Amino acid sequence: MSGVVSIAGLDRPAGTKLRIGFLRLTDSAPAIVAHEFGFFASEGVDTELVAEPSWANIADKLAYGFIDAAVIVPPLAFAVELGVRGACRSMIMPCSISLGGNTITLESRLAARVRALAAQEGLSTAKAFALCLREQNGEPLSLGIVHAYSTHNLLLRYWLTSAGIDPERDVRLIVVPPALAVDALKSGRIAGFCAGSPWGNIAARAGIGSVIATSNDIWQNGPEKAFAVRKDWSDANPHALAGAIRALLRAAQFCDAPENASYTASLLSRRKYIDADSHAIMASLPGGSIERGTSCSTFFRHAATFPWTSHGLWFLREMKRWNLIAQDLDLQELAARVYRPDLYRIASLPMGIGVPLVDMKSEGTHSGDWQLDASPALVTMGSDRFCDGAVFEPASIS
Repeated sequence: MSGVVSIAGLDRPAGTKLRIGFLRLTDSAPAIVAHEFGFFASEGVDTELVAEPSWANIADKLAYGFIDAAVIVPPLAFAVELGVRGACRSMIMPCSISLGGNTITLESRLAARVRALAAQEGLSTAKAFALCLREQNGEPLSLGIVHAYSTHNLLLRYWLTSAGIDPERDVRLIVVPPALAVDALKSGRIAGFCAGSPWGNIAARAGIGSVIATSNDIWQNGPEKAFAVRKDWSDANPHALAGAIRALLRAAQFCDAPENASYTASLLSRRKYIDADSHAIMASLPGGSIERGTSCSTFFRHAATFPWTSHGLWFLREMKRWNLIAQDLDLQELAARVYRPDLYRIASLPMGIGVPLVDMKSEGTHSGDWQLDASPALVTMGSDRFCDGAVFEPASIS
């Protein structure tokens, strides 16, 4: 059949165009590797990677059709779906990209004070930070978040609240694109930030800031980036979508292998991608030379690529909590409409990898490794504890 690629019995047009937006972050690695290694091309998908300066750009270009897909923070995909931060565009998330990878980074002297209080008083870092805030005179400290509709905003708010800090009153949260966070910290515009790797590590290497908490200090093995696709593109290109998912899964396996950390870091450090010190990037990759306070992304282990509907519900619950979405939304229906584990299962079937048998799971109940029912084999999962000891039951969310 002319002009058609056939893999594992699936026939699809060759060379389907897919424009993928990304930010200069470590956890864009699977999309970059899949593009550079020809994983997308081998699936008949012609990819163009588009580096964007901010999450606002990603959202706008998805909404207006300038890009077809993105490596995205899931709350922003929900915002585009609902049209609450601009034009409305139906979105799906058929694949996750990473777990963890974020840091809470403070100006160096403030971070030292937090650590000293934590040691002297026997407190968690979050509660020591709360004491520091009480010592401040004048205006509340400004903390940078990468976007209002971001995992970073929700995780930082969760962490602050766990220590009795009111994110609406006791601090000032301002939006700073991740690649500009270090400069904003250096200039004194902000006293700290929550952003993805490698920017916390870059601030520490420059002597500007110091990491006081990572993603795992807030939610162990919590979800971070996802692969979001415009629904109109996915409806028009179902075979290409399945191929893109498989390409990302192959890339995730490569990025998660410790022996590949040096090569991956070198690739990501190129100007057209992250354009940053490869050593700082490598420290946030599996197998990298992990330094104090560095948050390492997980790309494949612990079912990192599976689009859990329950993860979507957690994000939606927190978005509702902070009045980022309407209070009367049917969260179960919305999560099931955007998160698409059914498409993941179809696409990954030829690969023979372990795929969860259910779409939702509780969070906060495991303090160590555990076994998840999956087909064709069990999947080893990691701890999923929250910093406040809470348990999240997705079935209870309405």
